[in-house]
Amino acid sequence: MNQTFYTLLGLCLITIPTFGQHVIRGTIYDAETKEPSIGATVQLVSNTNVGAVTDASGLFELTTADEHPRVRVSMVGYETQELEAGREPLRIALLPKAQEMQSVVVTANREATLRTETPIAISKLSPRLLDETKPTQLVEALNKVPGVLMVNYNNEQHAMSIRQPMTTNGYFLYLEDGVPIRPLGVFNHNALLEINQFAISSVEVIKGPASSIYGAEAIGGAINFIMQRPTAVPTAKVGIQFDNFGYRRLQVSAGARTGKFGFYVATMRSEQTDSWMANSDYDKTTVNARLEYHFTSNTRLTGNFIYGTYFSNTAGSVDSVAFFSRQYVSTTDFTYRKSDANRSRLTLEHDWHAGAKTFVTLFNRNNDHGQNPTYGIRWNPTPSATNDPTKARGEINSNNFKSYGVLAQHSQQFSFLDARLIAGGMYDYSPNDYGSYQIDLNAKLRADGKSVEQYTLLQERPDIRLADYEAKIRNAAGYLQYDFSPVKNLRFSAGARYDRMSFTYDNYLESSAGSKSYSKITPKIGLTYDLGRDKGLYANYSQGFSPPALTSIFRRKPNTEPAEFYYNLKPAQFQNYEVGGWAAFWENKVYLDAALYQMNGTNELLNIRQPDNSTDYQSAGKTLHRGVELGLTVKPSQQLFFRLGGTHALHRFEDFQISTRATDQYQNLGGFDMPTAPRWSWNTELYYYPAFVKNLRTSLEWQHVGGYYQNQINTVRYDACNVVNYRIGYQWKSVEVYTNVLNVGDVLYSPNATRGNNATDRTTYTPAAPRTFMFGIQYNFTGKNNSDGK
Repeated sequence: MNQTFYTLLGLCLITIPTFGQHVIRGTIYDAETKEPSIGATVQLVSNTNVGAVTDASGLFELTTADEHPRVRVSMVGYETQELEAGREPLRIALLPKAQEMQSVVVTANREATLRTETPIAISKLSPRLLDETKPTQLVEALNKVPGVLMVNYNNEQHAMSIRQPMTTNGYFLYLEDGVPIRPLGVFNHNALLEINQFAISSVEVIKGPASSIYGAEAIGGAINFIMQRPTAVPTAKVGIQFDNFGYRRLQVSAGARTGKFGFYVATMRSEQTDSWMANSDYDKTTVNARLEYHFTSNTRLTGNFIYGTYFSNTAGSVDSVAFFSRQYVSTTDFTYRKSDANRSRLTLEHDWHAGAKTFVTLFNRNNDHGQNPTYGIRWNPTPSATNDPTKARGEINSNNFKSYGVLAQHSQQFSFLDARLIAGGMYDYSPNDYGSYQIDLNAKLRADGKSVEQYTLLQERPDIRLADYEAKIRNAAGYLQYDFSPVKNLRFSAGARYDRMSFTYDNYLESSAGSKSYSKITPKIGLTYDLGRDKGLYANYSQGFSPPALTSIFRRKPNTEPAEFYYNLKPAQFQNYEVGGWAAFWENKVYLDAALYQMNGTNELLNIRQPDNSTDYQSAGKTLHRGVELGLTVKPSQQLFFRLGGTHALHRFEDFQISTRATDQYQNLGGFDMPTAPRWSWNTELYYYPAFVKNLRTSLEWQHVGGYYQNQINTVRYDACNVVNYRIGYQWKSVEVYTNVLNVGDVLYSPNATRGNNATDRTTYTPAAPRTFMFGIQYNFTGKNNSDGK
C-alpha cells in the first residue's frame, strides 16, 4: 500500500512542473527573398530570459507556461515584431529595414559578420533594391553602389571602375557565393556574361584590395553575387520582360523546403533582335539550381549547379561622324562573342559549437569562350609603300579552360578579448588553351580618308597565328585572420594570405615549353571604433597584387620577327591606405557612410596604343589612385526614400616609362591623368510609395559621369554626361506589372570614348541606347504562412 502511494506521489511531482506547458515552434524567413532567417532571436514578451535562436533552416522552439504567450522576434537589419503564439507552428516574415548600419555582410570574411566590425569599405545591394530595379543588365544595379562605375558596352558586356579608371584589366574579382567565377591567370572580365540575374539574392561589393582573404585580382574591388537559397515556404515566379528595341526575356523560378531538404531553381532566357544598334543581336540562356540537405541543425550539405550559353553580335564602336549623327551602325557586321559554360560546387558546413564553424567546398568550372572581337581590328590611316589604308586586319580567338578545386575555412571564437581566428586555404588546377589567328579586312573609308565607314571580311587566315598555347595553371593559397577587442568598442583585425600561381606551358608559336610562377604575401591590418549611438570609425592598410593574364604573356609583340612575347611582364602590386566611418541621425532615418583612400600602384599592366591601333603591353612604373566615396540614405517616412552614392577620385601616372626612343614625343607619362578616369561620378535615386495606392512604387534616378581624358597624353577630353531613368511598378495580389524608362531625356552619350596618342588618331565611341521603354509582368506565388508580419 505504501509503495503504491509513493509511486503515485512521485508521478504527481513529475507532472506538476510540465502541466500547462506550451511549446512554441515556428519558421522565420526574409519577407523579400523568403529565405530562412538564420540567427533571429525569439523571446517571450512576458519574460525576455526565455528565448531561442533560429537555426540554419530558420526554425526555433521554446517552452512557456503562459496560456496566451506573445513573442518578440528581432534580427539585425530587420524590423522587430511582436505577435501572439497559438498552438499551430508560426511562420513569420521579417521585413528588412530600408537602411541599417548594423547590417550583416558575408563577403568580408566568407561568413556572416556585422558591418560595423569590418574595417573595410563594403556596400550591399539588398534584395528589395534589386527586385525594384528589375535590371535587364547588371550595370543598372551595380551603378547604385557608392564608388562603383560599371560601363555598359551593351548586350551585358562592360568595363569596370572601382578605385581604377574605366578598364577591362583584371583588377576586379567576380565571385559567386565567395568562389571566383574564373581561375587566376585566365582573363576574367567577361565572367559576368554568364550571371543569371534572376537567381541573385543580393550583391556585396568590397572596395579596395581584398587580397588577404580572396587573393590576387581583388585589387580595385571584389564583387560577390550571393545567389538565392531554398525558400522557407513554397515559392514560384514566372515573368516576362520586353522593350521597344526587340529585347525579350522569360524568367522562371521555384523554391521550397521540406524537412531536411530544400531546393531553389531559376532559369532565364533572353534575346535581342533588330535593336537600335545594327548588327547587335544576342541570346542568352542560364539555369541555376541549388540543393540543400541538413543532416542535423549543425551540419549541412549544399550543392550548386550553373549552366549558361551566350552569343552576341558585337557591334563595337563607331566614329564621330556616325556618333553625332546618331547613325547607330557599327563599322562591322561580322564580329561576335560566344560562351558555353557550366560551374558546380559542393559545400559541407558544420557548426562545432558556439563560435566554431568549418566549411569545405569542392568546385568545378568549364568554359569555352570564342570571339571575333572589334577591339582586335588594326587599321593604319597612313599611306606608305608597306601600308594600304583600304586594308585592315582583325582576329578570331578562343580561350577555353577547365577547373578543379577545393576551398576550406575554419573560424573559431575565443572568450579572451572576444577574439576570432579565421584560417583557410584553396587549391585550383585549371588546364587552359588559347588560340588566335588573323583575318584580312577591307576598309571602306569616309570621304576625308581619315576614318573607316565600314569593314568587310575579306578572308580568314588560320595560317597566320597570333597566339597559340596550352597551359596547366596551378593556384595555391593559405590565409589567416585574427580579430580581437582589447578594450570596449575598439576592435582590431589583422590578416595575411600567401598566394602562388604557377603554370607549365607549351607555346606553339615558337615551339617552346617552360614554366613560370608568381607568389606574394598580402597582409592587411585594420580597426573599427564604435562611438555609440550608431556611429563609428574605421581605418585599414592592405596590399594587393595581380599577375598578368596568360593572354597577355603569350601575345606576340607587334612588329617583331622572329616573334617575341611578354615573358617579362611583372605582377601589378598595390598598397592601400584608408579611413572611413558611418553615422546615423534623426532616429536612424538618415544614414551616412564615407571612405577616404589612397592606393599606390606599381607595375600596373598598361596598354600602349601603336600607330596601327595594335597594343603593346607594359608593366613598369608607378600610379596613384586617391579618392573619397560617399553613401547617403534618407527615409523620413514610409512613403519616401532617398539614396545617393558617389565618388571623387584622381587616377594619375606618377612615373611610367613607355619609350626609350629619342624620336618619340613622349617617353614618360609621369604627371598625366590616366585615360578614361572621370574625377566625379554619382548615382542618386528618389523613391516614392504613395499611401493612397497600396503596393505602388515609383522612382527617379540620376546617373552622372564626369569628364575625362580620352588618351594617355591628356590632349583630348570627353565631356560629362547625365542620364535620368524612371521606374514604376504595381502589384495586385500575386501579379506585378512594371515599366522602366531608361535615358528619359534621350541623351546622346557614349559610356566610353577612347583615342590613341597619335595626332592622326580619331575618337572611337561606344554609343549608349536612346530612350528605352522596358515593360514587364510577373506572377509571384508564395505558399501559405500564418503570419507575414505586415
